[in-house]
Amino acid sequence: MHELSAGRAWRIFWRGLRLRCPNCGKPGILASWFSLRHRCPHCGLVLDRGESDYFLGAYLVNLVAVELIVTAVMFAIGYALWPRVPWTALTWGGVVLAALAAVACYPVTKSLWLAFDVVLRPVTEEELRLGREDTRAVRNTPRVDE
Repeated sequence: MHELSAGRAWRIFWRGLRLRCPNCGKPGILASWFSLRHRCPHCGLVLDRGESDYFLGAYLVNLVAVELIVTAVMFAIGYALWPRVPWTALTWGGVVLAALAAVACYPVTKSLWLAFDVVLRPVTEEELRLGREDTRAVRNTPRVDE
């Protein structure tokens, strides 16, 4: 088990920001823009490490990130155009920006949530061994619910 240190935590979060496995740091954890693979193709880490609602935290992080982005952009535009702010255009532009930012941030926030979990619950050798032995993780078949 790894000891928790600030350097290790930052390294894991940096991997998450770059959409890499928080355990080994190698790319390839995304199956598509909206879903993770079952496990890391390099180290075998099972990427869904919890219950069926494991990634609700990722959705919360996504919501907060989108709200911060929209708020910053709206404030900057309002400040730059004051006192002649086109309120209608700004309102509809904000709606479009929120939708686009939610899609753009989704895989990053999911990867960051996984990194956050790895920082708090470090990966064990047993967990990696079980991930490598899992036959669902080896076959390249689509999931039933997709």
